[in-house]
Amino acid sequence: MNMIVPSSVSSTPNGTTRPQVRIVIVGHVDHGKSTLVGRLLHETGSLPEGKLEMLKAVSARRGMPFEWSFLLDALQTERDQGITIDTTQIRFRTRSRDVVLIDAPGHAEFLRNMITGASQADGAVLIIDALEGVRDQTRRHGYLLHLLGVKQVAVVVNKMDRVDFSAARFNAISKEISAHLTSLGVTPAAVIPISARDGDGVAERTAKIAWYKGPTVVEALDALEPARPLEQLALRLPVQAIYKFDDRRIVAGRVESGSLSAGDEIVIMPAGKIAKIRTVESWPVTPVRGRQGAGRSVGITLDRELFIERGDVIGHVGTSPRDTSRIRARIFWLHDKPLAKGDSILVRLGTRETRATVVAIEKAVDPGELSSVETKSIARNHVGEIDISLAHPMAADPYTENPRTGRLVIEVNGRIAGGGLVLSVDAGQRAIPVDIVPVESALRPDERSARYHHNGAVVWLTGLPGSGKSTLARALERRLFGNGGSPILLDGDTLRAGLNGDLGFSASDRTENIRRLAEVATHLARNGHIAIVAAVSPSREDRAAARRIADDLFREIYVATPAEVCESRDPKGHYAKARAGTLNGFTGIGNDYQPPTSSELIIDTSTRPVAEATDEIERMLAKSGILFDELVDLAANI
Repeated sequence: MNMIVPSSVSSTPNGTTRPQVRIVIVGHVDHGKSTLVGRLLHETGSLPEGKLEMLKAVSARRGMPFEWSFLLDALQTERDQGITIDTTQIRFRTRSRDVVLIDAPGHAEFLRNMITGASQADGAVLIIDALEGVRDQTRRHGYLLHLLGVKQVAVVVNKMDRVDFSAARFNAISKEISAHLTSLGVTPAAVIPISARDGDGVAERTAKIAWYKGPTVVEALDALEPARPLEQLALRLPVQAIYKFDDRRIVAGRVESGSLSAGDEIVIMPAGKIAKIRTVESWPVTPVRGRQGAGRSVGITLDRELFIERGDVIGHVGTSPRDTSRIRARIFWLHDKPLAKGDSILVRLGTRETRATVVAIEKAVDPGELSSVETKSIARNHVGEIDISLAHPMAADPYTENPRTGRLVIEVNGRIAGGGLVLSVDAGQRAIPVDIVPVESALRPDERSARYHHNGAVVWLTGLPGSGKSTLARALERRLFGNGGSPILLDGDTLRAGLNGDLGFSASDRTENIRRLAEVATHLARNGHIAIVAAVSPSREDRAAARRIADDLFREIYVATPAEVCESRDPKGHYAKARAGTLNGFTGIGNDYQPPTSSELIIDTSTRPVAEATDEIERMLAKSGILFDELVDLAANI
């Protein structure tokens, strides 16, 4: 529930922009969070006229004393239960700050909601009951703030009236909570004694706390530093949907950070495809002009046709997020069943979600017990650092670089089971065993693409021996290289003589031969090259497995030259050997070859010259987003 309270405070002189801080207020249930928020609204003059009197009248009709928390407990069920069950956002102004205060639930059952609130915050107010002191839940909340990267924390010791405003009691609590937060790497900005109900210490230091010389709550909020403006960070536009209007394909989403405008060169991750923004669309005025910054929901059209799907993340060339299938994260676990190594989970990051496997767990501890004993699994309400192997690549940033794309949520059986921070990203890496530590390239795919004027791809030529696969592959390699590209030829027979020399011709060995070809080609493609594979690859199932390995980088070309032509011109004698049953373990490739049913291109080399067939391959690669326009134009002029 979002509750936007209009402020009665005048705007700053000359229309200057005031800094905004987002602050989450957390604490144990009944320690007085909602009461403090209600009191803050009153003390800063942020309540709409007549609101306070109306709520007092409602309380009188119900026969109950007025509570400041009624300002926030807007749902009838919340008032009946006497606890806050959702996060509420309240906007008000201090002397020098615009404050967005997020009231998060303190009840143990609603920690899921608290993660949502705390994950949006620049700073935090941690509230403690002076009578009850620091509880396990208080320590967990402190650890959770650390977990979510919140470094600015003001501690409020509430209900000082219940301990007769004892300075000794306050000092004991201050010492205990300060030691806890400091052990987490968080230095409290202030520890403040207050009575939220009566207003002591909220906006002024009253006589009852004359012994206290620090800031009031309002002054402490004024001193918290806002995060670096999102518009100053690199562009991040997670794709929410793709719409077709007349002849336009509009890619829609919300700008989470940075800004964009028509003409910008962008990269779509995790695939690394590059394009330019043709127009920026908005409703009801379209197209819009000028840069569109963080927080704006936009639609964009591109200068070329690319396959884009929900969950892709758009950035600028040179500052794009990283593509990865391996993430290290620090998480807070909420599920009844402990999280263990090998568990299957659903990971959601931005608008993309994918299945994943936990391949390692480290530093699993109970923050409530402040235990230093690490365990092999993460129990409920415990924290830990985990390595996650993703089933499909995602685009992500470490949270220290971009908090909007550096926080993740974990689901189990359709329910939120945990959440936390992306600590590191292994860029460009597929799912791998935990004891393997790969070294990533120093260059990102978009950097290579900017130089070569094409994206990486696996161009897989399949067909009968003698069909012209190798001839076409060599011609395409020469053409792309001559135009400044980076093609690499992988001929099936060449690899059989080297990398795959240990393989025979059984069904399993043939499958392994194609798998290795696909893995090598995909590695090259993910590093920006165009891997041109020329291989008979007669099994439709093996070729489908190769497509799964290369994913959206895969382009299949069926060289559909008739069998009689292949037999007459087979330069390697393969066709004759195949008919005699001596090649690749087949009784005859002419009989057992399984033609593709949905290849990107079909070419019959008996009906067209090699140069013309190469032209057609280039056009297919350009249309499918592999070759950039300037490379195609260059080829046309040669």
